[in-house]
Amino acid sequence: MLSYRHVFHAGNHADVLKHTVLLAVLDYFNQKKKVGPYWLIDTHAGAGGYRLDAGRATTHAEWPDGVGRLWNRTDLPPLLARYVEAVRTDNADGRLRRYPGSPLLALRAMRPSDKLRLFELHPADVKLLAQNIAGAAPDAQKRVAIKQEDGFAGLQALLPPPPRRGLVLIDPAYEDKRDYAQVVTAVREGLQRFATGSFMVWYPLLKRNESITLAGKLKKLAPDWLHATLSVRAPAPDAEGGLGMHGSGVFLVNPPWTLAAALKETLPWLVDVLKVGADGTASYSLETSAQ
Repeated sequence: MLSYRHVFHAGNHADVLKHTVLLAVLDYFNQKKKVGPYWLIDTHAGAGGYRLDAGRATTHAEWPDGVGRLWNRTDLPPLLARYVEAVRTDNADGRLRRYPGSPLLALRAMRPSDKLRLFELHPADVKLLAQNIAGAAPDAQKRVAIKQEDGFAGLQALLPPPPRRGLVLIDPAYEDKRDYAQVVTAVREGLQRFATGSFMVWYPLLKRNESITLAGKLKKLAPDWLHATLSVRAPAPDAEGGLGMHGSGVFLVNPPWTLAAALKETLPWLVDVLKVGADGTASYSLETSAQ
């Protein structure tokens, strides 16, 4: 489906969780300098970067209750301080007006020897993605390849990546409920080709069976995993369809061993700062296969 545009949701609470975890994983990869380079494959890359103060981003303006609540804080836990610092790269004057998506955050976090492979199907977004990537790094053409293609269809041809190290980021729009089944298939088939690779799945928390059962299905695919969720408000009542996103989750296969401890410090802080209302319904969960 081509109706979804991430610009409407850029910088919201879900992006805070997803991008904080993404940067933590890449920083861990970067520590292993003796092991060699790695690839990041993003199956649904979007436009790469977004204006928050103009155009479509002002339609819903979800960022004030996401990254906006962190922007001027001086008490950020380490993972969130790292995340906000990365967003400041696009806001050098200190005013929060631009938000870098996963591709830009990753490109800047990765080393010159590492490669970025991006899929985006939307024709308008893929053009913006190419422009944003080209403007982000002088050597982008050597490090980044962009395909206007469904990431679910194109992923397996890239696995395993030549350096045999890599992270696969899977975060479709989930507008089509079939995306949930495609996520499970992509991870299962991906592990068959790249068993030592890391896979990171983002998904929305909805009162929808496909969302509720996704993590359980992913747990069955690999012995080493981490699952974290952040809910900022109560789910929408059934009378309203129950489909409003009240939070989001990230599921990682073969995660960094340091990530669970870092998230244990970070997630309670995020609940307190990003919660909507004072009814006590905001919450988090954190579980690993080692528990």
